[in-house]
Parts: sequence; C-alpha cells; structure tokens
Amino acid sequence: MTGMASPCIDICKYDEETGWCLGCGMTRKDKKHWKKEKEQRPAIRETLPGRLLALAAAGQRVGKAAAKKKKQI
Repeated sequence: MTGMASPCIDICKYDEETGWCLGCGMTRKDKKHWKKEKEQRPAIRETLPGRLLALAAAGQRVGKAAAKKKKQI
C-alpha cells in the first residue's frame, strides 16, 4: 500500500486560506510526508477529495482546471 502513486498533478498553486494545493489538495507538509513517511500515504490520500470539493465550493478552480488562468473582465 505504501507504493501508491502520488496524487500530485504538477499544478502546485496553493489556496492562501487553507494552504491546500489547488491541483491535488495536498499541503506542502503533506508533500514532505508523502516523500519521507510512506505509511502516511493512505491517510493523506483519504483527505484530498474532501479538500478539493471544499475548494471548489468556495469558488476555486481545482484539479487540472487550476492550471488555467482566470479571464479578466
């Protein structure tokens, strides 16, 4: 179970309030734990869908859409 692929999708833009990545939902601390503490991976991965849903509900672009720039009106 520790050999699971990283959820990171190379967006690495962070929400200022939560510190969650708009691409994958991980925090910078989560990313460090992912690399160094493989036993933490299942717990980290479990939190990510809820974080991304919360960010989307707050009006943030998440996942691959976070890489696109918002149009200026």
